[in-house]
Amino acid sequence: MRVVSVGSAFPPHRYEQEELVAAFRAAWAGHFFNPARLEQIHKNVLVGGRNLALQMEDYLSLAGFGAANDAFIRVGTEVGGQAVAAALREAGLAPKDVDAIWFVSVTGMAAPSIDARLVNRLGLRPDVKRTPIFGLGCVAGAAGVARVADYLAGHPDDIAVLLSVELCSLTLQREDLSIPNLIATGLFGDGAACVVMAGKNRPLPGPQVLTSRSVFYPDTEELMGWRIGEKGFQIVLSSDVPQVVHRYLRSDMDRFLADAGLGYEDIGLWIAHPGGPKVLEAMEAAFPFKPGALDLTWKSLREVGNLSSASVLMVLRDTLATRPPPGTYGVLLAMGPGFCSELVLLKW
Repeated sequence: MRVVSVGSAFPPHRYEQEELVAAFRAAWAGHFFNPARLEQIHKNVLVGGRNLALQMEDYLSLAGFGAANDAFIRVGTEVGGQAVAAALREAGLAPKDVDAIWFVSVTGMAAPSIDARLVNRLGLRPDVKRTPIFGLGCVAGAAGVARVADYLAGHPDDIAVLLSVELCSLTLQREDLSIPNLIATGLFGDGAACVVMAGKNRPLPGPQVLTSRSVFYPDTEELMGWRIGEKGFQIVLSSDVPQVVHRYLRSDMDRFLADAGLGYEDIGLWIAHPGGPKVLEAMEAAFPFKPGALDLTWKSLREVGNLSSASVLMVLRDTLATRPPPGTYGVLLAMGPGFCSELVLLKW
């Protein structure tokens, strides 16, 4: 199984972090007791700017969860289609070449799902196999690559795509002034990413998926996720997440590499989900990374923010663009609600 290409797409509404801070200050004037604290939180996440599903002023007119979810379906279908088209174009393939499509998201709901809405729009075959997945959150980019690879192991002649659409801004809770929500308003952005993967019998270039591993950490369900109610998605984000990296991820990675007959010195590329500065700093402290190992991840965080499941796929896209030499090993990794991690071993 090979990763052939990654395509991406963003809503056209781009804002620098300073513009967004000013908008939040205006929206929360008279309600937020410490505007300087808001500015510091947004500064600390180290995000320079983000793309949003809607123009900034349109968020004020969203009347509840239904209106926000309608926007998710409308914008998600648009940027999702653009990402799939870009990935197929990069791979030199047509929509009718696609045998199976996985769709992941955690920022909106649709039935029929976004992937179904793209069948006619893109010209996918009517017999395309569809697997929409909701709820994996930030880990879904890495987990999706692993699950597509599992499928291709049994369907070596197939072409499959993984599409992630995350429109985090549409989950905004304007009445929630908790620290997790304030962090979320500064950290998360909107975008879509699509990975094209090929079975072993398809002569297409790209790194091989050698193996993967899923790890679920017991009694951690309350660390990250959503509380979903009448007003939509309310963020659950514990300050203990970086501690999970220290407590579990290093030993998980030790075993994962050892079982593959590799050591840290054998890994030339680390393709990590940009969960936020504290999470990345925890990874850098936990692992014997070479200098600059997470540069592309830090760059993605600065340029577009945390895009939930799409983020690690953006880093994968940027990694492919560096054209690593043959024989290079890479590890794709992400963590998410559950709490859990997904590790994927690649070889160019």
